[in-house]
Amino acid sequence: MSRTRSRRKPLPDTPIKVTISALAHDGRGVAHVDGKVIFIDEALPGEELEFLYTDIRKDYAEGKIVNLLSRSPLRVEAACPHYGVCGGCSFQHVAPEEQIKIKQDLLVEQFKRLGKVEIPEIWPPLTGPHWGYRRKARMGVKYVAKKDRVLVGFRERRHPYLAEIDSCLVMHPKVGTQLLALGELIGALSLRDKIPQIEVAIGDEQCVLAIRVLEPASEEDQAKLRAFANTHEMSLCLQAKGPDTITPLEGEPEIIPTYALPNHGIEFKFRPAMFTQVNYEINRQMIDRVIETLDLNGNDSVLDLFCGLGNFTLPMAKKAGFVVGIEGDQPLVNHAKENAKHNGINNVEFYAADLSKDISDHAWANRNYTKILLDPSRAGASEVLPHFKKWQPEQIIYVSCNPSTLARDAGILVNELGYQLVKAGVMDMFPQTGHVESIALFTKKLK
Repeated sequence: MSRTRSRRKPLPDTPIKVTISALAHDGRGVAHVDGKVIFIDEALPGEELEFLYTDIRKDYAEGKIVNLLSRSPLRVEAACPHYGVCGGCSFQHVAPEEQIKIKQDLLVEQFKRLGKVEIPEIWPPLTGPHWGYRRKARMGVKYVAKKDRVLVGFRERRHPYLAEIDSCLVMHPKVGTQLLALGELIGALSLRDKIPQIEVAIGDEQCVLAIRVLEPASEEDQAKLRAFANTHEMSLCLQAKGPDTITPLEGEPEIIPTYALPNHGIEFKFRPAMFTQVNYEINRQMIDRVIETLDLNGNDSVLDLFCGLGNFTLPMAKKAGFVVGIEGDQPLVNHAKENAKHNGINNVEFYAADLSKDISDHAWANRNYTKILLDPSRAGASEVLPHFKKWQPEQIIYVSCNPSTLARDAGILVNELGYQLVKAGVMDMFPQTGHVESIALFTKKLK
């Protein structure tokens, strides 16, 4: 416990009765006590409940339900026995079809409040599997000496400790059903207390687990790992330091996972620690929506900002005259180039650039583009937006994993840069969680 924490006043231990007035952007219920906003896990609008404080800050507080006095009609029983303890999910208490409606309402509210922009047309939500969809994850590993057990999974909700779980319903079953087996495997190794995490990368066919090791694995350890991999039809790798140190077990071939875009005749290769979308079904639908909306032809020159390994770049290049992809991570840029070559796509260029910095001296930044796609991190794209004054694209598609920064940036595009919002909508990339994936289309205002 830190000194700062130890000096805080003890939290009140008497339950407080409140009525939930709204949902926060992360899916928590919002209530007010003595003028202070309280964020309460698993609480839904209209519900009356009693809660206990779990944290009190200067501007807000957090709490947990101790007695639910009235139930929202949206409330359902969580499917996972670990829900509420494990921090991997936060929305299982709401039916999946209602989750996406809530996220859509949140998107509309964020656009109004933060961007000062009304959404003229709502895109129908993109939906897919509610369970077993997650193919990328970083799972924690912890040897608990008192229990003589190795925990594998995700951290507890609002705590740094690993949750004691034996399965995960949102993870692809190839891994989600094997958490106990993985814990038993690691518990049998000589370096069981020297493994902090596992990087999960599941392709269309291949499953690769990169095990972070703080000490070299012995021959006996490698033999146990190899036997497990053979039994469970997966590839186990060891990672000594950074992502570039991920290597197969001795004597084993390197397995490169892949995912395909069947509608576009494209196959992507990626390495375990590289960013890819976690939900393949929604990713395919999302790319189809982008391609259909941009209506690309041979006269189009397209700029793909925050392009990653070319997830949008390559399918756009199949339709456009020329596409330039920009990404801040050089290894991803190198891999994007490899993927272009792998798919025989020659009308693309990829460059590494920090899009939060001045890019005016880059040659690619001084070209003209008819259409631009952005797919930034949670921080959004506000630093690069001033360059749109020069580029003046006819259309902009913005894909976002954070509705707050999308709304902020939409306000800049509409209120400062001469664009109009045509439509926006949500995509169910992360069912059972509060994460909101969204997409918006902008066009130049007619003068």
